[in-house]
Amino acid sequence: MNDEPKSAAEMKEIRLHRKRTQEVEGVKAMAEIAAADVAIRKRTEKLRALRLAKEAADRENPPEPPAKVKRKAKTVKKG
Repeated sequence: MNDEPKSAAEMKEIRLHRKRTQEVEGVKAMAEIAAADVAIRKRTEKLRALRLAKEAADRENPPEPPAKVKRKAKTVKKG
């Protein structure tokens, strides 16, 4: 690095460059966030449609209750 003190004009140029870089990075970050939001909304919409279709099918054809298993009585052996 250069240890010489920078002039006011050079400092101004450095600050301006930094500000422009931050603005560009901010725009990119906002675009990424917006794209992720759209993807989440699409995925949520798809999953909701699947869930509603499954619930409708379940209402039309309710699952049969599980058969009860009868247990044999224990026998006590004598002797």
